[in-house]
Amino acid sequence: MTTPDPDLEPRPVASEQIATAARGQAAAARLKERIYANITLAAVLVSLSETEATDHVEAALTVAVTALGIWLATLVADEQSHRSATGRGANRAEVRMALHVSSPLLLSAMGPLALIGLSALGAVELGTALLISSGMAVASLFLWGWRTGLKMGNGPLSALVSGLLDTAIGLGVVAVKLLSGH
Repeated sequence: MTTPDPDLEPRPVASEQIATAARGQAAAARLKERIYANITLAAVLVSLSETEATDHVEAALTVAVTALGIWLATLVADEQSHRSATGRGANRAEVRMALHVSSPLLLSAMGPLALIGLSALGAVELGTALLISSGMAVASLFLWGWRTGLKMGNGPLSALVSGLLDTAIGLGVVAVKLLSGH
């Protein structure tokens, strides 16, 4: 009779490990939503800056409605995909998690709205405020890419490449938005 190999025996997973994994997944999902919102808002902000007829109220409403629309669309998509995968609607805990994960979609509008507000007070021209907001959104893509590259442990050059690739993708989306005339 052979003795079982202890390395091949299944090991129980501690609830702490499960909780840590869930927090990591939620953090990754929140960052994904923030990046998505920043790319979308960067394109909208550049487009707004190109429109001479835009006033402060219109710009603020466009930014707020864009963020709200993306957020609502995400919630609908989350619920529909949840129902499709599980055959039931989300329970209270799942709804809270969806709201938590998707909240960066709304938060991404705060910086641009603050700069539009400063512009309304005369601190900066509206077009400049919109371009600064868009630039900040694209710069955040670089920072997240760079930070992620560092976390992966491949060194500063890899982090730089990661940040530059994320920035290029963001700039590509902005370029497509401008080229489409929207």
